[in-house]
Amino acid sequence: MSLAGAAQGPGEAGDSGKNMSRLFSGCCAYSYRKYLQHGPMTMEEFIEKAVSLRLDGVDMTGYYYKSTDEPYLASLRHLAYRKGVAFSGAACGATMVQADAAKRTEVGTEIRKWVDITDALGAPHLRIFAGTLPSGVTLQQSVDWVVEAMKTSCDYSGRKGITIGIEDHSGVTQRADVCLEIMHRVNSPYAGINLDITHFVPTATADGYAQIEACLPYATNTHIREEFDDGSPIDLDRVWKIFAKAGFKGFMSAEYEGKEDAATAVPRLTEKIRTLCAKYSSV
Repeated sequence: MSLAGAAQGPGEAGDSGKNMSRLFSGCCAYSYRKYLQHGPMTMEEFIEKAVSLRLDGVDMTGYYYKSTDEPYLASLRHLAYRKGVAFSGAACGATMVQADAAKRTEVGTEIRKWVDITDALGAPHLRIFAGTLPSGVTLQQSVDWVVEAMKTSCDYSGRKGITIGIEDHSGVTQRADVCLEIMHRVNSPYAGINLDITHFVPTATADGYAQIEACLPYATNTHIREEFDDGSPIDLDRVWKIFAKAGFKGFMSAEYEGKEDAATAVPRLTEKIRTLCAKYSSV
């Protein structure tokens, strides 16, 4: 079940609603990792939590499933439908920057496995990572490996209607220019950027906000926190204005990682997200 989340790329050139923003509130399962990893919360209870928080959707981070067997995935899909909660996507920890060719092949297999899991959930999007730069490897070599892996993965996911979003996470993809080079070279309607607003490393010509804006044409899902990686606060109202101006259509999902207990911090963050989505959505 999905409300939105397609990449905002060149394919929308003829869309009369191109500049209309549709911003939906969400939460990543990772926000409740302390409760999900070893209990007491289950993924079923996480879906129920989204209802009590009045969220539109959830990002089904893949680390906490008790199984990836089809009957279990089907039960999660059915529960979400019955509760009126959209799956904004799924997420796995696969990283594509591997110096060893055999390991890169294994990662490709892992991504395809998670595409199938995402399909079984009925979710439209899978988040993956590029990874960190291995010792002795140039950034350009790493980008080449990522492009190769994403092309193959998107060819596979596209047959199931699933978009793959590479996150601008710590490592290779912490600069907008790198993310954009990857998107231009992959050149697939099923490739996008899982846009975490916190991770971009400021450059002499582009701060975090400028890099967020630069990547928006390829943004799929969005992860929201209240601080940049250096600890400085994020002006969330400014961020929402940037997304609204770009006509973004998709989920703005809390991915809480602070020191405060998620039981109190996540509801407060998601309430801010709900308020901003209502304020800046065109509809």
